[in-house]
Amino acid sequence: MIFGRIVAGMGGGGLMSISTFVSSDLIPLRKRGLWQGFGNIFYGLGSGVGGVFGGWINDTLGWRWAFLIQVPVIVVSTALVFFVVKIPIKETQKSRIKRVDFLGSFLLIASLVLLLLGLNSGGNVVPWNHPLVLVSLPLSALFLLAFIYVEDRIASEPVIPVRLLLDRTVASACLTNWLATMAVFGLLYYAPIYFQVLGLSSTQAGIRLIPNAVGAGAGSLGVGVIMRATGRYWLLSLAMMLILVAAQAIVTGTFNGNAPQWVEYVALALNGLGYGGMLTITLLALISAVSHADQAVATSASYAFRSTGSTIGITIAGAVFQNMLKKQLHARLDGMKDADEVIARLRNSIDEIRNMPTSIRHDVLQAYILSLRSVWAVLLGLAVLSLLVSMGMRENVLHKNLARE
Repeated sequence: MIFGRIVAGMGGGGLMSISTFVSSDLIPLRKRGLWQGFGNIFYGLGSGVGGVFGGWINDTLGWRWAFLIQVPVIVVSTALVFFVVKIPIKETQKSRIKRVDFLGSFLLIASLVLLLLGLNSGGNVVPWNHPLVLVSLPLSALFLLAFIYVEDRIASEPVIPVRLLLDRTVASACLTNWLATMAVFGLLYYAPIYFQVLGLSSTQAGIRLIPNAVGAGAGSLGVGVIMRATGRYWLLSLAMMLILVAAQAIVTGTFNGNAPQWVEYVALALNGLGYGGMLTITLLALISAVSHADQAVATSASYAFRSTGSTIGITIAGAVFQNMLKKQLHARLDGMKDADEVIARLRNSIDEIRNMPTSIRHDVLQAYILSLRSVWAVLLGLAVLSLLVSMGMRENVLHKNLARE
């Protein structure tokens, strides 16, 4: 399963980056946001439909079909790209395989794996003072420092060029993307769990995420239209980030088991609106801050921050949730017969809530809700931090032609 996710992630991440490269090479910056918006509409549509469709498959056919049913779609997509997309290959004097930064890629992956291992294990699988945690987290930091050194001094075509990150706008755009993605993906992962705790099925939980997908498409296309008309993005970025923070604040204040359904829809729609707008704005700010020759590698850096942000965000949210849930369940259930076994079952599966005796079901639900509220608070903090970092971007010119004249 994990190896399959690695392969799928390589393919998906590559497609996201390459499609962006192609768009950036063919479309002037002033129009780039509009076309990025079109792309994000389909991305949002796929995310929204996929969530509902995946929930339905899980409830009816079983989770294995969520993977198998993608195969014919991928075959059709591959055929379309092969026969329709005609982009000339840029030839260089260097062998293509030698251009790949294998050492930098290995060090980055090792750093991330060790970080995720430590965060997932600490307080959840083993105590925070366990050797597994005490070794994995410092090693993660060491591999990260080694990665930075390799990218700066050794790699001829680095995964993330350190020299570009020294530019204020590039660094701000990448870090905004990173932190905002942590907050958004943490919410997208735990919102369905929240809905299922309240008794909804996987399909119903997927339906609740549709406003987020719609908002993401609308936000991305909307800022693209505005940037095409005005050629500016700083104030627009501030507005989108404030919307994202407002969405996370609504979630933190109302997702407590008693929120009206319309409030949930509004919060998730605003979350998508702010995030979709942020993605388009940070990409345009990033590309406008570097030369045309550095566009592809700068875009790759942006997607690297985005993909690691999604992984780390879910991991941080998971560590908070599991540690709080463990604490809350022990506070309420210690003393009852087979308490440790019951708590272990509850932490492993939401479905176990329905199997609990009526006498303790309310306490179990409260433990889940309070744990999720701790997650919302952490995600709100990440969203606020992303807002502050986003203010560091400079307002660069969005040229109307590819020559940037």
